[in-house]
Amino acid sequence: MSEDTERTAGGLAGKIAGKAKEAAGSVIGDDKLAREGRLQDAQSDQEFEARREAAEAEQREQEAKVESDRAQTERERERLEHEVAEERREEAAERDRQAAEQRAQSQAQQEQAQAEADRSAREQQAERTEQQAERERVAAAQEAAKLEREAKSAEAHADSIDPEENR
Repeated sequence: MSEDTERTAGGLAGKIAGKAKEAAGSVIGDDKLAREGRLQDAQSDQEFEARREAAEAEQREQEAKVESDRAQTERERERLEHEVAEERREEAAERDRQAAEQRAQSQAQQEQAQAEADRSAREQQAERTEQQAERERVAAAQEAAKLEREAKSAEAHADSIDPEENR
């Protein structure tokens, strides 16, 4: 078989076979067999190194994926925290708005009740003032009537005392 077409076993079995061929070639003086053994041993070392590097690359790739997943999970956690915080702020703002609206409504009702009470008090005061004015008018009319009677009585009395003055 030529070197180009010969297929050698790899891995641990290839390494053992290569060492055996190298040793056998050295013992029997077959340089070609010894050389083939060294080549097979080197090829096994290269395959082993390639597998080790592939495993390390796979390990790094897995670690990078885990780190990427962790970073993505962290970003998602932060996004959700911000979303929850925003919802809480919106809920607090809505509660504040409702409380302010209730306070304003309560204040408006109190102001309306006070305005109604003030209007009623003014109407009652106006009614009392009108009643007082009416009593005063009646009293003044009575006083005027009394004074007029007294004046007529005094005039009649004066006429009876001095009847000529009227003529």
